Amino acid sequence: MKTLRRSLPFLLAGVAALCVHAAGAALPDTGPRFDQKMFGGMHWRMIGPFRAGRSLAVTGVRGQADVYYFGSVNGGVWKTNDAGRTWNPIFDAEPVGSIGAITVAPSNANVIYVGSGEADMRSSISSGNGMYKSTDAGKTWERIGLEDTRQIARIVVDPDNPEKVFVAALGHAYGPNKERGVFRSNDGGKTWEQVLFKDENTGAIDLAMEPGNPKVIYAALLQTRRPPWSIYAPSKGLGTGLYRSKDAGEHWEQLTGHGLPSEDLGRMGIAFARSNPKRIYLIADAKEGGLYRSDDGGENWERVSKDARIWGRGWYFCEVSVDSKDADTVYLPNTSMYRSRDGGKTFTAVKGAPGGDDYHQLWIDPDNPERMILGCDQGVIVTRNGGETWSSWYNQPTGQFYHVATDNRFPYWVYGAQQDSGAAATASRSNWRALNFMDWRPMEALFQHISRAGTKRARCCGNLGRL
Repeated sequence: MKTLRRSLPFLLAGVAALCVHAAGAALPDTGPRFDQKMFGGMHWRMIGPFRAGRSLAVTGVRGQADVYYFGSVNGGVWKTNDAGRTWNPIFDAEPVGSIGAITVAPSNANVIYVGSGEADMRSSISSGNGMYKSTDAGKTWERIGLEDTRQIARIVVDPDNPEKVFVAALGHAYGPNKERGVFRSNDGGKTWEQVLFKDENTGAIDLAMEPGNPKVIYAALLQTRRPPWSIYAPSKGLGTGLYRSKDAGEHWEQLTGHGLPSEDLGRMGIAFARSNPKRIYLIADAKEGGLYRSDDGGENWERVSKDARIWGRGWYFCEVSVDSKDADTVYLPNTSMYRSRDGGKTFTAVKGAPGGDDYHQLWIDPDNPERMILGCDQGVIVTRNGGETWSSWYNQPTGQFYHVATDNRFPYWVYGAQQDSGAAATASRSNWRALNFMDWRPMEALFQHISRAGTKRARCCGNLGRL
């Protein structure tokens, strides 16, 4: 036994030396050989399609009627100067494409904050790498910290101080981490303070600041996790809750009772009525889910609607917006955009497919409620007449494609299955100077064309199909 113990270090050293020798040995080159110069002229080109993909982050600019921004869940930040007629990418130089939140400072339109990493806990989710800031209306960007938050849901800026900013960070989607909850910066993102933290499994999903009183802030915490084996994330953990601060984030109290839901509590969204700040709306995913309303500044609450259309699949939706001039007009995005004119008691669908199947966020101009921008699974659309007409979503090449395939024709065709927009295809070469919206076509129409040509008929599911 003693001999074995004495010999063991030498045996281990020999094994280690053998591993090092094996690792350093050159492996035989069995790959294909080709001349690298053959591919020297190849470069990337954007081929479309020119129809938009999912967006959760939208904002307009107060006092600039034609200027809007949006963040795509996988396409960076975009800007329009003509109310959505054309969009231009302004974030392509940054090393991340997933955007969860975007806000323009109310007191300085040149200051824009962007939170990377979408916070809708769907099965296909992309993470971010922290917060970004622009001080020149999106021309240049600086990363300003919170790198490990991964998924950022909301940003709120003090109306009088563009350097004071609050961030709701959901945190890691697939596991625990400590950099989550509510963060505050008093110096424009140079330093951050974690002002509300529950535990390493609970993050923040929404923030709302009382109009006219920036010391009062509401925060919705959500305990959720995205296991890879689950289609829908379990999103009703014990850490979930509604919190309020009356001193700009220094101290927080959890709000319970007084009419609020409590059992099986999940995601929540909060909004103040700008025309009457004592009126607060709360959309909640819970056993007694629905729309709750407070008329006394959050002291007491009433469940004004349990309409399943407005809070179904609450882990994915649960956003609420209020008309800036009428406290009784409230909007709730879901599988359609729903509007109430009676303080949330009854709802009517005012926007639906083909403009979008799932709606996520609505920004309303604080001065002119006729002016809005809406984010959905088909990108973003703008209205300047209260929703009577909307801009196009066929001008944003930000679609999410689950699978891509090509065929062997000449010129070859490209096929793809786009999230919630159906499958589409295009030839790799166009009759025009470049591929454009006239070249792309829905897959069903294409398959019928091919079938008449004698090719085997095929079928595809546009949402999750494999080609």
